Amino acid sequence: DSELEPIPPPQLAEPGTQGIIRGRDLFGYVGIEAVLDQMRRKTMKAGFEFNIMVVGQSGLGKSTLVNTLFKSKVSRKSCTPSYEEKISRTVHLKSVSHIIEEKGVKMRLTVIDTPGFGDQINNENCWDPIVKYINEQYEKYLTEELHITRKRRIPDTRVHCCVYFLPATGHRLRPIDVEFMKRLGKIVSIVPVIAKADTLTMDERLDFKQRIRQDLQASGIRVYPQKEYDEDVEDRIRNDKIRENIPFAVVGTDKEHQVNGNKVLGRKTKWGIIEVENVAHCEFANLRDLLVRSHLQDLKDVTHYIHYETYRVRRLNESNASVSGLSALPLENGITEKYEAQSQL
Repeated sequence: DSELEPIPPPQLAEPGTQGIIRGRDLFGYVGIEAVLDQMRRKTMKAGFEFNIMVVGQSGLGKSTLVNTLFKSKVSRKSCTPSYEEKISRTVHLKSVSHIIEEKGVKMRLTVIDTPGFGDQINNENCWDPIVKYINEQYEKYLTEELHITRKRRIPDTRVHCCVYFLPATGHRLRPIDVEFMKRLGKIVSIVPVIAKADTLTMDERLDFKQRIRQDLQASGIRVYPQKEYDEDVEDRIRNDKIRENIPFAVVGTDKEHQVNGNKVLGRKTKWGIIEVENVAHCEFANLRDLLVRSHLQDLKDVTHYIHYETYRVRRLNESNASVSGLSALPLENGITEKYEAQSQL
């Protein structure tokens, strides 16, 4: 018996817990892992929401890219009969929702478009309606949370991700890009993309991406995924690869072509076919993986636990200040809208 090594006691975990009891220390099978199946069943039954905003000037292929992302006609432009393309004098936000079902999983997808953004000669403060819209969705959610009798499931209209389209100029970020991302980066997860990237050569694309990353860093702009939100080493390694590739150079299309006997999504030119889902041609697949396949839940978590929480704390502080007879704190983004729900806070 003296030759047998003593089994080390379970390691202490968080304060207030006695330790970690691992599988080998259990007397038999308990079935804790079955909770994952329970969660999966509930999610499949209830479905979930994902709200994506697309921002950029007209003609950058926002509607086409969203359709390509979800492989269906989900953009407002695609599902509006007799849609007319005309430049709006002001920024109007329009949203359209769809239920997408795949392998029994239902997702309520809402695409928020921003026609008129960046299309004027004077684009000063053209981001204000967008900031206001995002804050209004946080306000709606907060109002529902503060009701005495709450809904079992609060409808979630908060913007989980903002895809910002940069024109493929090959130069640097424009002042409007810097101003927009600086302001919006504080209240929503921004993913910048280079639109219509097939207009740049591979070398021009690499140089442009490098300059944009330099401009983002120099201007202190926070784009998703932020380093401070990495939960562990595994997260950091995975997210570092994404950060090295941002902004994604993308091409969108809903047209299929035959390539070597296979049907592929692509843009046909005189010189050949640009395959949208081929990483050697563009980075659309990387963007899709980030938004849907690997980080969709994380985008929702960052919205709820970081951006919404920041908004909630600020609004409750304002409410307490006004109750105490002090002047309400100004909103961080400079919008001083007086919300109808303030009296209920």
